[in-house]
Amino acid sequence: MRPQPGRLRILIAALAGAGVLAAGCGDGGRSSAPDPAPSDSAGTASATPTASPSIPDTPVGEQLRWYLGVVERGAISQQEYEAHFAGEFLRKVPLDQFNTINRGLAGMRLTGLRATGRNGLEGTVVVGGQTFTLRISVNDAGEIDGLLVTLGGSDRPTAPASWAELDRRLREIAPRVGFLAAEVTPAGECRTVHAVEPGGPRPLGSMFKLYLLGAVAEAIGRGELDWDTRLTIEPELKSLPSGELQDRPDGSEVTVAEAAKLMISISDNTGTDLLLHRVGRRALEERLPDVPGNAPALTTRELFVLKGVDHPRLAEKYLSLGVEGKRAYLRDTVAKTQLSRFVLWREPRRIDTVEWFAAPQDVCRAFADLAELADRPGLERIDEVMSANDGGLGLDEKIWPTVWFKGGSEPGVFDLGYLARNSDGKTYVVTALTSDPKKAIDEGMATGELLALIRGAFALVPHG
Repeated sequence: MRPQPGRLRILIAALAGAGVLAAGCGDGGRSSAPDPAPSDSAGTASATPTASPSIPDTPVGEQLRWYLGVVERGAISQQEYEAHFAGEFLRKVPLDQFNTINRGLAGMRLTGLRATGRNGLEGTVVVGGQTFTLRISVNDAGEIDGLLVTLGGSDRPTAPASWAELDRRLREIAPRVGFLAAEVTPAGECRTVHAVEPGGPRPLGSMFKLYLLGAVAEAIGRGELDWDTRLTIEPELKSLPSGELQDRPDGSEVTVAEAAKLMISISDNTGTDLLLHRVGRRALEERLPDVPGNAPALTTRELFVLKGVDHPRLAEKYLSLGVEGKRAYLRDTVAKTQLSRFVLWREPRRIDTVEWFAAPQDVCRAFADLAELADRPGLERIDEVMSANDGGLGLDEKIWPTVWFKGGSEPGVFDLGYLARNSDGKTYVVTALTSDPKKAIDEGMATGELLALIRGAFALVPHG
């Protein structure tokens, strides 16, 4: 695991890399598949038109003016992309990913702006009636080296000053919470610094993709595949957003490395299912915690069918079966069910039975296992994959040069997990798992609040 300078900071809506069901703030009218990303009413802004703020005639102002135009156009060429962004940013964010993110921001309107130093600007924007914070920065050459779009206004919640304050605020987010702040020892063990119910299994959403990345890395280590192995995008393997691979032509190819990076950085569900198909369901099950609900380990497409097609009939039949019966049902019935019949759900739906599950302490071990794998020859690209998106955490890069992120969400589930290594070489994991089986979690509130709590946890962990 190596430090990654110029860490990518792109966060769209309720964390583009967060969940199975988080796909930015809608499809902008351009997506051919139904967007399973529900939006809360939190953060809704007035629809009354207001005058746009004045953008300064400075290098960062010019880049902001250009970027707002890009969002309006929807897509740019590789040549134009390279002309505006710093090299490190370009290496971490493929053009297809950049354009996909911007499609989710169609209709963006700047409503407020202030300077943040000589090379930075912070503003408020409105997209689809929701208020977001936009932060942009440039390097000394005038190239964009930081871009962040997050839910909520610029007055973000403050970090907690103590563990007691963190615990109190955490329990206000959802009725069921699990939390762990731990140091990862040189032996790869998670030494607890602070915890709230760290041993209870919780629904993970897309955080299960940490375990799948581990299974992929193990297969690469055994020589069964390589980062450059090509995967074919077959129609039966296409899932729903979040992601972009579902929009590529049938029969097109993607490398293991690209699928893995998209799976983690923007939670690409089709990339996830391609990798799961390649390594096999059993490989994922061997890495997931041995708790009820994790066998058989679902693909994202299977979860969408069980929760979004002819519900509750398919889900009830599935849950009535034993493990082997469920395997057969997934193969013989769910696999043959068309996603064209999918209907979006907006309230919690079987989050304790049709999901992937782990406790906060399990998630810490998953991060620690990936860190250990990343130090093995040939598996160093795990660091590149996991560092692609810091999930909006915004830790000081001089103090925390390496940050890994994965989150997960669906209605009633909102989870965030981070591994960070500081400049002293110490590694910590902080993860928060929140859920509510009765109503959807207000992600407009929960995003900023959880980020503040986790940011505070990283400030507190060195002191115990």
